[in-house]
Amino acid sequence: MAAGRCAIPVVDFSAWSKGSADDKKRIAQELTDACRRVGFVYIVNHGVPSDALEEAFGWSKNLFDLPQEKKMLAPHPPGPSVHRGYSWPGLEKVSQDIIKDGDEAKAAESRKIADFKESYEIGSEDSELQPNVWLPEGVLPGFREFMTGFYWKCFGAGKELLRALAIGIGLDDEDWFLQFHSGENNQLRLLHYPPVEAEKLSSNVVARMPAHSDWGTITMLFQDECGGLQVEHPKEPGHFIDATPMENAMVMNVGDLLMRWSNDMLKSTLHRVALPPTQDKQQMNDGLMTKPRYSIPYFVSPDPKAVIKCLSVCTDERHPIQYEPVMQEEYRRMRGRGQYEEASAPSVVVS
Repeated sequence: MAAGRCAIPVVDFSAWSKGSADDKKRIAQELTDACRRVGFVYIVNHGVPSDALEEAFGWSKNLFDLPQEKKMLAPHPPGPSVHRGYSWPGLEKVSQDIIKDGDEAKAAESRKIADFKESYEIGSEDSELQPNVWLPEGVLPGFREFMTGFYWKCFGAGKELLRALAIGIGLDDEDWFLQFHSGENNQLRLLHYPPVEAEKLSSNVVARMPAHSDWGTITMLFQDECGGLQVEHPKEPGHFIDATPMENAMVMNVGDLLMRWSNDMLKSTLHRVALPPTQDKQQMNDGLMTKPRYSIPYFVSPDPKAVIKCLSVCTDERHPIQYEPVMQEEYRRMRGRGQYEEASAPSVVVS
């Protein structure tokens, strides 16, 4: 719940593509101001067609409604190196911890409380580092074709956000970020949080998704009406505010690499998925159960060999350089260590 007053800003992109230069500058400033103050922002008129989003959520529900043995025909590969395919409940552990190579004790400690969710990860069909893991076509006909097209529709909107951010932080070239973002290294994630006893979440027997920041440049999130996403209050660390679902809006947030590019001008804010509001629980077998939650995050990331350096427009005598240059693939591997065990099998069942 919120601690103190803080609202997640709303930015309307309706005038972005066909408006004047002044319109673009105004929208870019609103976006970067929101990213500076909160790190999260609702985007309306974002450019991803509503019918495509409705279809995407339909495919997601059809996917997760499949019998477990069918979903396991596209299993997430062991370990964190390739982040594609189906992850069953308890396989992935989201954490803000940085786990050093070989620190098995810390990795085991971070996995003690399982994340009760399932997901399916999709990337570019041309990625060699992150090859897709697909279900056989006969299991869910049309799924692969739709999702590969939807992946690039999302990046179309993502490119406009990158252009607005470039203008907003003072770069002369609105396409500056695009030289590092071909779209080949992005990630489309289908997420399902099955019903679970509310008491098990509140007592930390299981988690939905603990507090963490995202690793890439920006994240674009589409969520259903269930609720549960919370964002850390920008002025009260440790206190979280609800990112209440807003009809037809995308939630955009700053990732770690954009924060590094901007020399901490823009915030990569901690966020989590927790208990939904009380009215979104249902009575079942004498216990309160959460309703199922579906969301679709799209992670916009630099290309693997991109080197992220603090931008000169974001540094001066009062704001010295905060970060050493880092390559995207190096940073991804550092943050991903411990997220997946090297060898895993379905093991978590929560009734």
